[in-house]
Amino acid sequence: MNIALILEMAAEAAPDQIGLVCDGKGWTYAELLRAGKGASSLIHNSGCSHVALLDETSEAAVIALFGAALAGIPYCPLNYRLADANLTALLERIAPALIVGDAGRVSRLSPADSGHKVYSRGRFTEAALAEACEMSDEGGEGVAVQLFTSGTTAAPKAAILRHSNLLAYILGTVEFASAGENVAALVSVPPYHIAGIAALLSSIYAQRRIVMLPAFDPAAWLRLAAEEQVSNAFLVPTMLSRIVEEMDRNDGADLPNLRAIAYGGGKMPIELIRKALDLLPGTDFTNAYGLTETSSTVALLGPDDHREAHASTDPAVQARLASVGRPLPTIELEIRDEEGRCCAPGEAGEIYVRGDQVSGEYRERSALDADGWFPTRDAGYLDDEGFLFLSGRADDVIVRGGENISPGEIEDVLLTHAAIADVAAVAIPSAEWGEAVGVALVTRAGAAAPSEDEVKALVREHHRSSRVPEKVLFLDQLPYNEMGKLLRREVKQLLSG
Repeated sequence: MNIALILEMAAEAAPDQIGLVCDGKGWTYAELLRAGKGASSLIHNSGCSHVALLDETSEAAVIALFGAALAGIPYCPLNYRLADANLTALLERIAPALIVGDAGRVSRLSPADSGHKVYSRGRFTEAALAEACEMSDEGGEGVAVQLFTSGTTAAPKAAILRHSNLLAYILGTVEFASAGENVAALVSVPPYHIAGIAALLSSIYAQRRIVMLPAFDPAAWLRLAAEEQVSNAFLVPTMLSRIVEEMDRNDGADLPNLRAIAYGGGKMPIELIRKALDLLPGTDFTNAYGLTETSSTVALLGPDDHREAHASTDPAVQARLASVGRPLPTIELEIRDEEGRCCAPGEAGEIYVRGDQVSGEYRERSALDADGWFPTRDAGYLDDEGFLFLSGRADDVIVRGGENISPGEIEDVLLTHAAIADVAAVAIPSAEWGEAVGVALVTRAGAAAPSEDEVKALVREHHRSSRVPEKVLFLDQLPYNEMGKLLRREVKQLLSG
């Protein structure tokens, strides 16, 4: 099977239903399918090896995704926020590609003999609608999507997701045409992130009306959610934080139709989700944990879990609000120690996952072991009830004198301080111990910053002395990327400086 089947089914079941709204224009499922088929003809005739998107999210992202699928060519959305040098390297790796979006930038960065064929967003959409094509016979084992990893420690890897991986995720988690009338999903995550692709596929399969916000802004998000009577949305923690701040400034927001918010992509501060639950008591919240290599979500903390943890007086139940929930029924998940042994509940280690939606594959190599398990490089543990708690990347572990220290255990303690709004714990060089703990802190607006001794005493109160930070740095804000992931390398540089 091919992921284009998702759009074909929606167009056959409800051809005249509005499936997408972007910049005020509505597209029916029939129109999207016709454009996708036309795009497949353009792509097939181009002779290119990839279809790339270098643009904000728009109808062109949907048309390019399904056009590439119908043509049997990998869809490769690129991060338009990358510096020129980094983007140039990626453009070389996918040449020759049919590229939709910033034609001027591609022409400036690519040599004349690159073979790239470039369309602006508008010209691509017009050309696709002018063409006609039937679905190809490409099998489901072909590569549907290629996404470049962030590459914070090395050159980006090209993660590939096959049609079979993406369909396993959608068919295993979404019921076809399950969305009722007036269900609208607001998509504001970048198109080059797996969350954006998963949002498109799942919403079309459920037959939700997709409302696109090309460039995120909290005021614009709230305004569009109200105007389009949005019922569902996906946000990363930094987006939710800015929306909550905007609601505070305006004494709330009138969003009677907003029934569900899913969030993920980075660690959610527990005070932020508590505040969001208080501000939107009628909205269901879901924490979705997943990776590019797993075709999106592998674990969920559902609405009932949120409400139970938020209302409970039991510390163990309250703590689950900081978890990412339980694995999906279609996913196997294990926590393993450094020797590869399965860890007991409460024991931290590396997270391994297995399932049909798990690709674990790169253009360069496969990361799956002989039994099909994928090492996520995320560290965490399971509690007695099977709730998964993340403690950062396995590479982020601080090794002090041979003792492994999770940054999360220090950060969670410091966030209990009333004056601390955000914190990052990282490894810093130590002549005596090899590595020691350094922390960067952000204080709340209007609050007096705690002293360095007070910070150290708070950690010492909850942990043994090895966890006490040797260096404390106060910042106006911590560095995050656009998907809400903390850039620990930059924090390390700041503390080292």
